[in-house]
Amino acid sequence: MDYTTLKLIHIGAVIASFCGFVARGLGIFSGAAWVRHRLARVLPHLVDTVLLLSAVGMLSIIHLSPWGVSWLLAKIVGLAVYISLGVLALRPARGHDVVRPRVVNVIAWIAALVVFGYIASVAVTKSPTGVVAWLRD
Repeated sequence: MDYTTLKLIHIGAVIASFCGFVARGLGIFSGAAWVRHRLARVLPHLVDTVLLLSAVGMLSIIHLSPWGVSWLLAKIVGLAVYISLGVLALRPARGHDVVRPRVVNVIAWIAALVVFGYIASVAVTKSPTGVVAWLRD
């Protein structure tokens, strides 16, 4: 598979992942039953697998290590933050967490959306500062 095809697959998976995250958040916060369906729990993992494999494929084709390129490293760090916030936002309170107010989930969800925007802006600008790079120019 060539780089352009992988990039299109990657961008498609980014859009699907974002839309799925927004939908799951809205579904959970509104108490929708569909978010507990098996497909709603499995599909995000499939989309994220396509996202990861397409990213690794692109890096492999252009022989690029993400550890040596500051904007790629920024995306990886941002991804770790996004995943952490997403888990906090979408997982229901259990056991000792039952006192966690829903507002924490909502704040984590909004913060995850902001981090997602940062990651996308880093990808577009090829700068670890994201859209701030455009403001400096």
